[in-house]
Amino acid sequence: MFENTSRTELESLGEFGLIDHITKHIELTQESTIKGVGDDAAILEFKNEQIVVTTDMLLEGIHFDLAYVPLKHLGYKAIVANVSDVYAMNALPTQVLVSIGVSSRFSLEAVEEIYQGMNIACKLYGVDLVGGDTSASKQGLVLSVTAIGKQSAEKIVRRDTASVNDLLCVTGDLGAAYMGLQLLEREKNVYLSNPNIQPDLEGYDYIVERQLKPEARKDIFELFNTNEIIPTSMIDISDGLASEILHLCKAGNIGVNLYEEKIPIDPMTFESARAFNLDPTVCALSGGEDYELLFTIKQADFEKIKNNPDITVIGHITQASEGAQLISKSGNQHNLTAQGWNAFKF
Repeated sequence: MFENTSRTELESLGEFGLIDHITKHIELTQESTIKGVGDDAAILEFKNEQIVVTTDMLLEGIHFDLAYVPLKHLGYKAIVANVSDVYAMNALPTQVLVSIGVSSRFSLEAVEEIYQGMNIACKLYGVDLVGGDTSASKQGLVLSVTAIGKQSAEKIVRRDTASVNDLLCVTGDLGAAYMGLQLLEREKNVYLSNPNIQPDLEGYDYIVERQLKPEARKDIFELFNTNEIIPTSMIDISDGLASEILHLCKAGNIGVNLYEEKIPIDPMTFESARAFNLDPTVCALSGGEDYELLFTIKQADFEKIKNNPDITVIGHITQASEGAQLISKSGNQHNLTAQGWNAFKF
């Protein structure tokens, strides 16, 4: 399960020794961080900006399986998932707080791997790790990350502010993370049935990476800023495209026409779905964990994004009375339903 060659028991350090060990290499880069780890609370100072705060919890056996998820990747993904929520508010992530619960089967070296991944993500996205908590856990590994971001009041983007005739857009491609999960689960089951058979992931690098090491769309946030685009609404795609569209509809009291033929699906995702006897469109609609951005813009802003290969217009906003509609490739109209992640379905 772990890649460590040595093992140091956590009880040999104690809680405060562990905290000192995993935080000693933290570097602070944000001007808004006055005091980070080492006091009862972090001290932050933001001037003339609104603050956004988001939190996310990852539980072993619910959100991840350590049979195939490397600990370093898990730490990285935990940061990305929260940073993505900040970008979805059109805000700049600045700080994170990390709390971790670990059982006795985890060594110091295992915890180090998690924090190595977190530190890599923090450095890439320019955020400071300024605090958190550690605890023993009887239920396995628990990670909880809180992210903080900033933006001027006029540029903050919410879910409930889209208008009729706005264009519905999405970044990147969809369904790859879900197909990566299907592949990893299949290879895990093959290995459990016969440990002599090694996992075969060759040729599937893209979908596996999209599941194990996703990225938040920092580039799109920067593009909005450079081109003076303020989306009329926005949300990140963690629970599936269909689910997120319905969130926008409910929040803004609007309807949507979504065109199946416009949904961006990578060729590897498409072929993998077919190999698993799955509908690629359903995978894109309901898969989740893509961490792409779903947003709406005024039609006047179309010229600013039309030549960007990483942004696709997939539909438009309608009256609430028209509902959320999926227009199939054959031109048929269907009510859009969400079949994505349900946090309380086991």
